[in-house]
Amino acid sequence: MLRQRFVLDTTALTDLHAREKLGMDGLCEGMREVLDLIASARLNLGISCYVPFPSVYKELHEFAQNNGCDSEVIAKIDTWLVKKAPDRYNVQIPSKIFHEYVSHMRERINKGMVIAEETIWDASTECLLMNTKAENKKDIGFEIEKGIIGPHIGKFRNKYRSALRYGILDSAPDIDVLILGKELDAAVVASDFGIQKWAEELGVRFVPAHTFPMILQEYLKHSESAVISSPENE
Repeated sequence: MLRQRFVLDTTALTDLHAREKLGMDGLCEGMREVLDLIASARLNLGISCYVPFPSVYKELHEFAQNNGCDSEVIAKIDTWLVKKAPDRYNVQIPSKIFHEYVSHMRERINKGMVIAEETIWDASTECLLMNTKAENKKDIGFEIEKGIIGPHIGKFRNKYRSALRYGILDSAPDIDVLILGKELDAAVVASDFGIQKWAEELGVRFVPAHTFPMILQEYLKHSESAVISSPENE
């Protein structure tokens, strides 16, 4: 069997849907379970799971510590995940990819600007309409702040984040995951749509984080079956 290699994003260990499928309630318990599967896959099948160093490795450490995970989880991260700095100088990526990425970013930024303009316009119009309903200036200020500006700003923030962040690479760890996956000819594991989209552009295999533990379980299950049915064991 060809040995598999995976490059993990932080979400490969923290994905909520994966945790639910494993029957784990807490974040730390879910991380521990996935790391135990990774350990079994490495010892029994030679499957290697990499994390970009120091970006994703540092992010995982901070995530575990900030969520109150014990030293055992930290030790499992250090033991079973192979830390490797991506070769940012020698991994070749076609210039067309960067051209498309810049165009994609410009499109998203313009979309965010349009949403902002629409939101400001809506808020201003509503303020003018309410002006005659208030008894004094203080009432106008309160009604504008609580009843109009607040909800519009909330909608604006949600739409702006969605327009600018969904489907794009917005952090150094995201890029490191893709570069290392390309360098090692490994599958990248994440729940981030931006990583998925650009993995497809780069010709890198992509595994959704919520299916990753099940894939390891399937490998291990069939490995055990192969050992049991081996002629040497009959």
